[in-house]
This record gives sequence, structure tokens and C-alpha cells, in this order.
Amino acid sequence: MTLRIEDYALIGDCKTAALVGRDGSIDWLCWPRFDSAACFAALLGTVENGRWLLAPRQRILSVSRHYRPGTVILETEFETETGRAAIVDFMPLKNGANLVRIVIGRSGHVDFRNEFVVRFNYGATVPWVSRRDDGSLDVIAGPERVVLRTPAALHGEDLKTLGEFVVEAGQSVPFVLSYGPSFEAPPSAIDPFDALDCTETSWRRWSDRCPNVGRWTDAVKRSLITLKALTYAQTGGIVAAATTSLPERLGGVRNWDYRYCWLRDATFTLLAFIHLGYYEEARAWRDWLLRAVAGSPNQIQIMYGVAGERWLPELIVSWLHGYEKSSPVRIGNAAYEQLQLDVFGEIADAMFQALKAGMEPSPRARELRPVVLDYLAKAWREPDEGIWEVRGGPQHFVHSKVMAWVAFDRAASDAQAFGESAPRWRKIADEIHAEVCERGFDPALGSFVQAYGSRQLDSSLLLIPIVGFLPADDPRVRGTLRAIEDRLLIGGEFVMRYESEHSGDGLPPGEGAFLACSFWLIDNYTLQGRHAEASSLFDRLLSRCNDVGLLAEQIDPLTGRMLGNFPQAYSHVGLINSALSMSREIGPLEERAEPQEAPIIGAPS
Repeated sequence: MTLRIEDYALIGDCKTAALVGRDGSIDWLCWPRFDSAACFAALLGTVENGRWLLAPRQRILSVSRHYRPGTVILETEFETETGRAAIVDFMPLKNGANLVRIVIGRSGHVDFRNEFVVRFNYGATVPWVSRRDDGSLDVIAGPERVVLRTPAALHGEDLKTLGEFVVEAGQSVPFVLSYGPSFEAPPSAIDPFDALDCTETSWRRWSDRCPNVGRWTDAVKRSLITLKALTYAQTGGIVAAATTSLPERLGGVRNWDYRYCWLRDATFTLLAFIHLGYYEEARAWRDWLLRAVAGSPNQIQIMYGVAGERWLPELIVSWLHGYEKSSPVRIGNAAYEQLQLDVFGEIADAMFQALKAGMEPSPRARELRPVVLDYLAKAWREPDEGIWEVRGGPQHFVHSKVMAWVAFDRAASDAQAFGESAPRWRKIADEIHAEVCERGFDPALGSFVQAYGSRQLDSSLLLIPIVGFLPADDPRVRGTLRAIEDRLLIGGEFVMRYESEHSGDGLPPGEGAFLACSFWLIDNYTLQGRHAEASSLFDRLLSRCNDVGLLAEQIDPLTGRMLGNFPQAYSHVGLINSALSMSREIGPLEERAEPQEAPIIGAPS
């Protein structure tokens, strides 16, 4: 039976990540990178597409789980009629690519079963399994290999590796799965208990630096840890999510691959790190951004691979039927070819915020700035595909124009620091501003609209005061907020991206509420001094986190189920920045003082 998206938890090593279900099954794992082919793909198919189940054989009376404080080390405890036992799941941060599972007896005794099914190439390829002299299992297909080491007795049956064992109170049974190329020597064995201690220490040392954010500190810290777990440490790139093709509507076709790095996430992610005092991560993300966009400005993309790869062709995986039969399953994302002008504003704003926080501008940033702005000085007049990447043709989206204004506004604001002349950039910013106010605002509606000539609303208009295009108390901003509350807000809690029947992308309508939009609504309430409403909505959204504090991309307003890829970086960035905005506990930014640097989690060893 398919688990709900919220029934999964994330473990990771800042190179890749796995999803562990409440039932003890790992149903998703891509090795060696976030965007590599999955070797456990049951999340998007069936057991036959690969999973690793560790669970009691007896009837389970209850299941509870939690992360060890300050880490992504997951503990899932099962209670049966004969005893209690826990599974500790984690991925060590050093010494190669490993996934460790330790079964620990807590009371009485519990009979466990192991069902280990590896299927490389997104669940398609059955490997050859052999037993090595040391008792480990060597699992190979083509260039890929995993090695499973455990003292538990295992045997092969029906192309699966099965086993049964008993754990009593005080006993521990470890399993270590290691990945490596099949044409090299097998990955070296690691001590699972030492790895657990080292991994917990590293995560705690890193996360303990998170400042106090009042009563929202725990939620902010969990979101911060999740962002770090979605970071590819070798480059500083942050993936939008750990998964592909989790649907925006159950049974629907809006299923996209989010295992890439979006420029749109740049500013808000950078601010989240900076405001919490994590300057090393902010620098790494900024430097990744500068490397990724280097080159001709007319070739800047909206997204890249974790190392800055540009070619992300979209393919259909026909042998996977999709999560709850939501097909097609997509690998790659064709939206990388779209023109989305707002990303130029994101680049400029990220550089501006980094400079404002006291980061020394890099030579590459100095050289890139005028080249990008010269291109945008002409390109901003063109239509584009917009923030939501609709596939129905370009339009003059208001949000895109606003973000083009951001690019020139920020350039004019910090031109002196870059040795540039501000008047030209300010003149263009003023020109864009005037056009948006004239063509993007509908006096009859009393609101800005999605695109020039349209009467449709779009929640991206909530960003107008957040990026400083107009003040929050401007009548046009207030009117836009009222219109969005009237037409896009469901149940006083969930903000839809747009009116789905007018998406314009040619796909069947219907999706969940995009959680980042609800956090933007909170930010608008805060800017307008509606603090009680902001706090109340924030607490309601926090209640939508799953039992270990994670958020997906969307929530179904009717059923409350999570939808979309999981966990979603943008949702957690929104949570962090809204909490900081409300609490005003942004000491590190205001003080411009950088804390002592701690070891970088997940750095290459």
C-alpha cells in the first residue's frame, strides 16, 4: 500500500538523500548524487522497483519517530505485543557513500524481517547478487555496485534478499549499505556505531549555532537542517527537493523533476542563511550561483544541475506508473529551456544581499554585473514563461517585470561599491516601474494582475512589497492583497498560485496550494502591521508539517494531504524567513558580525 507523502522522512549526507517511510521501508534513494538514477524507486512504482524494508514480523501496536535533536538521524520506534525496538537510519557525512540502519532493542524482544530489493536505473535493472568471502553481499549491474554488510542471516529468494532475526532489549543489529563503481574495488567497510557518533556530533555542532527565534526556534532549526541536507556540499548548490514526479494532484500529470537548483530560490535562501548567521553556506550558495550563470547572459537558465550542469533533458520513465498512479514519471526538466526574466532579478538581489551582509564581492560578480544588465536592458521588454513555468506560451507577466526592476534597482543601489555609474540603472528601473504600474494594475479590480491585459490574479504579486517595488501601505498593494484574499485564499490558510482554470499551460486544471505562497501572505501581513493574523496563520501552517517537521511543495486544501515533491526547499525557506520577519530576531545581519566558522557539514573527505 502506498504511504502518504507526509509519512516519509528524509535522511542524507549532503550529497544525496533517501526517504524512509513510517513502515520502515526506504522507498527512494538516488546514488551517488541527488539527480542520479534511483536504486530504490518503489515511491514511484511498486516493491519490484526497489526498496529496503526493515520491520517487525508481529502485529505492530504503535509507531513513533523523531529526529535526534539537531540532526537528520531518524529514529523509528515500533511497539509490538512482545516488546519495543527502534531503527536508527542515517547517512554518514564522511568516508564514502553509505547508508546505515541499526535495529536497537528497547524492551522485551521483537522479531524483525528484512526485505532488500535493489533495482538500479530507476527500478528497471535487476542486479547480480553474490556473497563475498567476508559474508557481505555484492550487488552489481553495469557500472553500479552496492555492498550490504550485516551480522544478520540473509538469503536470496525470488530476486529479493530476505532475512529474519530477533532483537532483545539492549541488543543492536547493524546494517551498512555502501555504494561505489563496479569496476573499482568494493567500498571499504565502516564501523556503523562510530559513524553514528561522528555523524551526530557533526550535525549537532553545526545546528547548535542556530540563534533563538522565540517560540518558533525548533521549527526554524528543523527547516535550516533540511536546507543543509538538500545541499550538495561539494559545490554549494541546493536542490529544490529530493524527489521527482511526486504529483501536484493525485492521479494528475503535473509531475516534475525537482532534483535541480533553481536560481529563483537564490535570494530567499541566501537571506535565510545570512539572517541565521550561516555565512559559510551563504557564500557557498552565492559562489555556486556565480559559477552556474557564467558565460553569455542570453544563455542564463532558470535552473542547473548540482554542479552547474546546463543540459537537463526531460525524459519519461515508462516502466514506473507514478505515485498513486500519477503519471508520467519525468526525469529531467524541460523548463530549463524557458525564458524567465525574473531570475535576473534574483541574481542581482542575491548579490546585493550578500554585499549588504558584508560579504566581499568576488571579481566574477564585478565582471558579470554590467554584462547581465546590458542584456536585460533590452530583454525585459520581451514576454516570458513566468515564475510558475507554465507551458502555454510567453506572456508579459507582472512578476517577471517586477523582478527585472529589482535587478536595476539593486544595481543602482550598490553601483558605487562596484565602481559603476548608477544613473543609467536607475533610469531603466524607473522606466520599468512606470510601465508595470500603468499596464500591470487593473483599476476596476483595484489590484495588480497576473499579466498585462489579463484580469487574472497571481500569488506572485504578493512579492511586490516584499522586494520593495511598492511599500506595503500603498493602496495598490492593499488592494492586491484584498483581491488575493478574496479569490486565491482557501479556508483562511492556503494560497493558490493562480486560478487553476486559467493556468494557460494546456494541462488539466487542478493542484494543491503552493505553501511558499502562504508564507508570502504572512510576510505581507507582517509588513502591514497585521501581526496577530500573521502569527495565527504561521501557527496553522506549522501544524501542517509532518511528525518530523517536514513540508512538501503543496497541500491539498480539501484533504490536508501533502502534494508535490518532498521535502521542498522553497517551503522551508519561506518558513524560516517568515519566522524571522515576525520575530525580528535577525541579530547576525543587523550586527554585520560574522560568527566563528564551524566545520562545513558534508564537505568532501
